[in-house]
Amino acid sequence: MKRAYLTLPLCFLILAASLLTAHFVYNDTSVVTDVVKGEPAHPLSFMTEAEYERTVNFSRTKEALYFADLGFEWVILLFVLAAGLSGRFRDLAVKLFKRSSFGQVTIYTVLFQLVTTLLQLPLAWYRHMIDVNYGVSNMTPGAWFSELFLDFGISTLMTVPVIWIAFLIIKKSPGRWWLWLWTATVPLLLFLIVLQPVFIDPLYNDFKPLQNEQLKAKILDLASKADIPSANVYEVDMSKKTNALNAYVNGIGPSARIVLWDTTLNKLSDEEILFIMGHEMGHYVKHHMLWGLAGSLVLMLALFYLTSRLYPLIVRWMGGVWGLKGEQDLAALPVALFVLSLLSFMAGPAENYMQRLHEQVSDRYAVEITNGDAQAGITSFQKLSRLSLSDPNPSPLVKYLLYSHPTLSERIRDLEQMAKEQKVK
Repeated sequence: MKRAYLTLPLCFLILAASLLTAHFVYNDTSVVTDVVKGEPAHPLSFMTEAEYERTVNFSRTKEALYFADLGFEWVILLFVLAAGLSGRFRDLAVKLFKRSSFGQVTIYTVLFQLVTTLLQLPLAWYRHMIDVNYGVSNMTPGAWFSELFLDFGISTLMTVPVIWIAFLIIKKSPGRWWLWLWTATVPLLLFLIVLQPVFIDPLYNDFKPLQNEQLKAKILDLASKADIPSANVYEVDMSKKTNALNAYVNGIGPSARIVLWDTTLNKLSDEEILFIMGHEMGHYVKHHMLWGLAGSLVLMLALFYLTSRLYPLIVRWMGGVWGLKGEQDLAALPVALFVLSLLSFMAGPAENYMQRLHEQVSDRYAVEITNGDAQAGITSFQKLSRLSLSDPNPSPLVKYLLYSHPTLSERIRDLEQMAKEQKVK
């Protein structure tokens, strides 16, 4: 009981803070006030009042759930510690594999992931039902649970070797494990970036080269203008899961590819799709993938260092209460994950700010490479907001904490300004 009593106040504070933030976000009525009604950036210029109200309600619900879910995730990690579950998982793993550290990590990780997944399941299902009720998701319960099982399997397979390596390094170098772990993580991260488009993403969806030959020819012509040697443009069958629109670029080197959701292909005009392709090519031409990778590595180094300072303090402070045997104890993993998650959340706004700058640069590049066709970008963003139920004017707090892209109203206004500049020229 002592474990629960000592941990309960912290859990209560975390839940209270996350729920209060979620409540504020859901009920916040602040929007961008300098958008004049009638301008393309104003929501009522491309939505009815009913559509806009529905979009705002959906966006605020999802944003509020994000904060509630984050606080709940932290409480679950503390619960696994306070309830003694982490220690029991460790004891069972040691009993089954007395001489194999890899076997111990495997058993512990599977049990830990299973318990945390089950505890998070109700809230995850609620988020899914919100998507279904608003018509954003098309996934059946069977498809949703199948993807959940797939997530669990892939996550476990990738997590086990990382945790095993991490605790081996902590044991070998208690003082500088953060540096050696970062060094070991760099090639793993690069490998994952190369691996994901080719081996992991196809486990979730069917990818194939773009089938529309006329559109493909236009995109290849655009790629030629951008001096992009690769013609890896794919379409993916997302319509079986969602009605939302999206396109993205991922991979690096030979695995780099531009991906269009089939919903985007079905609901946007060729000109709008070419603008989106120009935007994604802008990321390639401006080396945003490499800059993003470099930024992630620097951030990861800082997170590992700060974790190496906070993690031992918490283990020494609460280790006896939670039944931990020190910093090298596998049962202390939830402590490290809690610290990493908290630090990552705190670093998120700075990382998002840099990504928003990249998105602005890519929008401008898209206008340039499509011969000044800013109007196609404007209408594509308007459709994205209306069809994906994406609030064009979120609250400043939500934008600061969560948005890796400028708001849709900001992007539309920037495109309007670019169009005016083109006319002057």
